[in-house]
Amino acid sequence: MRVLVTGGAGFIGSHIVAELTGRGHEPVVFDLAENGRGGRGGRGGQGGRDVRDADAVAHALAGVDAVCHQAARVGLGKDFGDAPGYVSANDLGTAVLLAEMARAGVPRLLLAGSMVVYGEGRYECPAHGTVRPGPRDEDDLRAGRFEPRCPLCGAAPAPGLVSEDAPMDPRNVYATTKLAQEHLASSWARATGGRVVSLRYHNVYGPGMPRDTPYAGVAALFLSSLARGEAPRVFEDGGQRRDFVHVRDVAGANAVALEALSGPDAAAGAGPAGFTAYNVGSGDPRTVGDMAGALAAARGGPAPVVTGEYRLGDVRHITADSARLRRELGWRPTVPFATGMAELATGTQPPERAGSEGPGGGILVSWPGSAE
Repeated sequence: MRVLVTGGAGFIGSHIVAELTGRGHEPVVFDLAENGRGGRGGRGGQGGRDVRDADAVAHALAGVDAVCHQAARVGLGKDFGDAPGYVSANDLGTAVLLAEMARAGVPRLLLAGSMVVYGEGRYECPAHGTVRPGPRDEDDLRAGRFEPRCPLCGAAPAPGLVSEDAPMDPRNVYATTKLAQEHLASSWARATGGRVVSLRYHNVYGPGMPRDTPYAGVAALFLSSLARGEAPRVFEDGGQRRDFVHVRDVAGANAVALEALSGPDAAAGAGPAGFTAYNVGSGDPRTVGDMAGALAAARGGPAPVVTGEYRLGDVRHITADSARLRRELGWRPTVPFATGMAELATGTQPPERAGSEGPGGGILVSWPGSAE
């Protein structure tokens, strides 16, 4: 199968390219890569093209069987003034890609979705059952009361796992653009008869994760502190629950989803209007404090410092229920939390994977911006 991978030279994209190559597929890398090398090992090609350039996209789609759309502008941005850039890169870029896929007759799309479309996670109140807390009150945060409150009684409900049928509640510009990408893709599927799978990634980490950027996630910030000999600074009380999933497991999820899109059951459709969403998480929820402690221990660095600081708009707990992906596509995560954190902290990886994290011989074309 020949697969166009937008953002294929980025963090997640390059691992997907390696995974597809190892499974005998032909990934085509479409990335900014001004030097035409795909960032981590891609061959030849043109760099610096824009996914919003319909001619460049049309050229890249020639002979392609499916598209794996990983490229996006990520992170929270500095302020709302960044909104036009996010909407342009993520939503206009996706719209151009889908329009050209329709013209070229490419019928399959694997979309990099995100957990951020859910807002806060799932909560159970002892008195009122499943509830959806609103944004946390700044007075509570200032006073060190970090748990969300039940909107009906004010008690602190217990966090649970979020399934794909949870209500959508994007709480920042980036989250809004990720949900818009899903709506655009679903509309494309209805209009063309195409098939879409959106993989809603939870907190992805692993080799090649960029550092010293707010878009790379809290693990990168902790590692940057440890590299300077400083203690990682953990916001709130460190009890924020997340699902940290290794990038190799995310790459594997992309591969099995692409193969399912093209498999013998593909003609049956992928849910309503050819659109299906799957959560991609490890199934082993941990706290941000757990992560900071594991990284510090593996590096032999200073123990984390819990600061009590907070950021308005951050969610307290969000962890994945990935049962649908396991049940329907047979995907299983393979990298345990302790193993992945030690690998991330020390820069090592298992011998059988060493040297295989780059684009792995994929044909390179071009796309601007980082993959998620």
